[in-house]
Amino acid sequence: MTTLKEFEDALREQGMHMALAILEKLRERDRTKRSVAPARRIAGRKMTPELARRILERHGTTEMTQQEIAFQLGVNQGRVNEVIKRGKWLHDDPTSPEAIARDKAKARMANDNARKRPERRAMKAVSSSQKKSSKPRNQAQLLLGDL
Repeated sequence: MTTLKEFEDALREQGMHMALAILEKLRERDRTKRSVAPARRIAGRKMTPELARRILERHGTTEMTQQEIAFQLGVNQGRVNEVIKRGKWLHDDPTSPEAIARDKAKARMANDNARKRPERRAMKAVSSSQKKSSKPRNQAQLLLGDL
């Protein structure tokens, strides 16, 4: 496969200055239309009933794929699928299964972060003291002839 640079070099070798001029005009046109697009998303948006309704609206009124809808609205494609297939996040009910799961996950994460640091320090202290005081152990091996 030929690169654009190789193609340009070949045009130059053949003396095709008119083709090179056309190529340069096309480049200039592309440069003027080019813009710096914002990043796809920095952080996922929080799913809300309003966002779920927008997902369903786009799914019903356009031919967009779930990935395209997710990209446009700044959410993950899995969330789009949950809304379309299972009707999740359509109600702002704190007792809904997805809200309960979210709250449990948040509590678990907060708990783990609070607990991890002291545990790691204690584990390091125990493992370093075991290394110093432990004798090499003879581990028995089972040989095939023993069977």
